[in-house]
Amino acid sequence: MAMGEPHMKSEDETEVYKPSMASRVYVVWRELKKNKLAIAGFSIVLFMVLIALLSPIIAPYHPRWQGTSGIPPSLEHPFGTDGQGRDMLSLVMHGARLSLYVGLVAVLIEICIGVTTGMIAGYFGGKIDEIFMRFTDLIMTLPTFMLLIVAVSMFEVRNINVIILIMGVFGWPFMARVVRSEFLSLRETTFVEAAVSMGASSWRIIVHHILPNTLSSVIVLATMDIPWYIFYEATLTFLGFGDPSSPSWGVLLQIGYYYLRSYWWIITFPGLALFFTSLGFNLFGDGLRDALDVRARGR
Repeated sequence: MAMGEPHMKSEDETEVYKPSMASRVYVVWRELKKNKLAIAGFSIVLFMVLIALLSPIIAPYHPRWQGTSGIPPSLEHPFGTDGQGRDMLSLVMHGARLSLYVGLVAVLIEICIGVTTGMIAGYFGGKIDEIFMRFTDLIMTLPTFMLLIVAVSMFEVRNINVIILIMGVFGWPFMARVVRSEFLSLRETTFVEAAVSMGASSWRIIVHHILPNTLSSVIVLATMDIPWYIFYEATLTFLGFGDPSSPSWGVLLQIGYYYLRSYWWIITFPGLALFFTSLGFNLFGDGLRDALDVRARGR
């Protein structure tokens, strides 16, 4: 290249410097630490995750172990025993593993369907957007919980994985609308127009330019949807539409209902575990939303 001749930059060279993932995580964590409620929620979530992962090791008894039935909370059995003599503390610990599995897998299904739908509708617009959003609106107008009951009732074998799949399939519309709105605003930005002018393909623009900027909204929404799926599964099981063979908190609540007048602790401790898990995810989700909000960090 001759001296003085302007240097033509490639597409990669014209891109604005982007901070590394580690630096982004550090900034979010720094802002998150300023929110005491968010840290409290994160601590609860972390505690429940550790209980779920370590339950086979730290649980005092096997879930199928049976001793004396109806023992109230004591030093030997801090949560008491149920009507079959099983240790309630061990059952709640093992139930945490299944309940968190329900929430995480269901929200992953929601993300796959919702992000794909919102991404296509928001980027391409026009008739594609109209078709996708009318279908999304149709799903949103239907009562979700009643749909879950009807769908689960159609299966003679009530497997926990089938229930998770049904919840994820019916839970994606709001995620789709959030992602669509993000794509509609981001596709009009300067850096997307620059990528289009340089001949970048639609796939590259979606994956490398727009989608990464929507992840914060997706993460926050997913964090706050996890406890809802746990609650849905527990409620379905409590009403008799769940998987009776799965040791989830919903099964324990259903068992505790029948012994409510005699053994109050059977329903109390699984209910408290469900309450604190939902509280933890919601507090953490609220704090994460504020930490990821650039405008909130600028104030």
